[in-house]
Amino acid sequence: MDYKSSLIQDGNPMENLEKQLICPICLEMFTKPVVILPCQHNLCRKCANDIFQAANPYWTSRGSSVSMSGGRFRCPTCRHEVIMDRHGVYGLQRNLLVENIIDIYKQECSSRPLQKGSHPMCKEHEDEKINIYCLTCEVPTCSMCKVFGIHKACEVAPLQSVFQGQKTELNNCISMLVAGNDRVQTIITQLEDSRRVTKENSHQVKEELSQKFDTLYAILDEKKSELLQRITQEQEEKLSFIEALIQQYQEQLDKSTKLVETAIQSLDEPGGATFLLTAKQLIKSIVEASKGCQLGKTEQGFENMDCFTLDLEHIADALRAIDFGTDEEEEEFIEEEDQEEEESTEGKEEGKKFIYLHSFVPSLIPQQPEVPTVCEALC
Repeated sequence: MDYKSSLIQDGNPMENLEKQLICPICLEMFTKPVVILPCQHNLCRKCANDIFQAANPYWTSRGSSVSMSGGRFRCPTCRHEVIMDRHGVYGLQRNLLVENIIDIYKQECSSRPLQKGSHPMCKEHEDEKINIYCLTCEVPTCSMCKVFGIHKACEVAPLQSVFQGQKTELNNCISMLVAGNDRVQTIITQLEDSRRVTKENSHQVKEELSQKFDTLYAILDEKKSELLQRITQEQEEKLSFIEALIQQYQEQLDKSTKLVETAIQSLDEPGGATFLLTAKQLIKSIVEASKGCQLGKTEQGFENMDCFTLDLEHIADALRAIDFGTDEEEEEFIEEEDQEEEESTEGKEEGKKFIYLHSFVPSLIPQQPEVPTVCEALC
C-alpha cells in the first residue's frame, strides 16, 4: 500500500503518515540516514547495521584494516535475504525521498499546537499527564499518584530514563530474535540439503542394486541356455544312434524276410534236380544271414538322463539370504568362508551367514560333471 492510498483510507492523514515512517526495528520514526533494501523496505542505517552485526558476528567493521568479503541478513519486514558486499550496510543506497518526507513531517508537526489528548493522561487524575514510571508496579503513572495516590509507597523513576532503557532492551531483543531467525533459517537450509542428498543417494543405490540383479538375471539366463543346449545335444546324439540301429535292424529284417520267401518257394519245387541246384546256395545265404544278426544294441539305462539333474536348493537358500551388510559383516563372511573350506576335507559344509551379491554371482551355478558321449558309453 502506498502513502497516498494509506492517507485516503485513514481519517487522520498525519497520524497515518507517521505510521508509514516508523522503523520496524526501533519502532520509532526513521533516523537519518535512511537506507533502502533491495526488497524496497526502509530501515535506519543504525538499525540495519545492528541486525547485520547480529547476523554476522565475525564481520569486520569499517575501521578495521582486515578486509572481509561481506555478509547477509534478512529484511525484518518480508524476510527477504539481503546480501552485503565488503562495505556492509554502508553500501546500501540512501532513501532521500523518505528523509525529505520526514523533514517535512517534523516541520508540520512543530508548526501545529499540541492537541489535547496527544499525551497519555492519568486515569486517576484526568488533568495530570503520565510523567513518571513506577518501578515497583512496573507501570507508567503521574506525579499525583506518587504524592497522594496508590503509588505513594512505591519506587519511581523519570519516565524518559525508563523509556530509553526499555527501548534499548527491546532493540537488543529484536536483534537477538532476528539473529535467531537467521540461525533457524540456516538449519532449515541444511535440512533441505540433507533431504535432497538423501533422495539422491537412495536413487543411486537403487540403480546400483537393480544393475546387480540384472547382471544376476543375465548370468542365470546364460547358464540356463548353456545347460539346455547340452541336454539337447546329448538327446540328439542318442536319438541318432537309436535311429541308426533301427535302420540296420530293419534292413536285416527285410533281407531275412526275402530269404524266407525264397526258401519256401524252393521247398515247393516238385523236381529234385531243380531244388538241388539252388538249395546249397540258399542254405549258405541263410547261415550267413543268421550270423549277421549280431548287431549293436543300447546298454541298460541308455535312455536315462539323470546326469543332467541339478540340486539348486543351496542356491535357493543363498538367494533368500541376500541382504545388505556392513564392512565388518563382510569380513566375518570371508572368515566363515575360509573356515568352510578347511572343514570341507572332513565332509562338513555349513551355510554362510552373510551373502553378498558381488561375491555370490560368479559362483552361483555349480559346474556339472562331464557327460560321456554315446560312443564312449557303448564302448
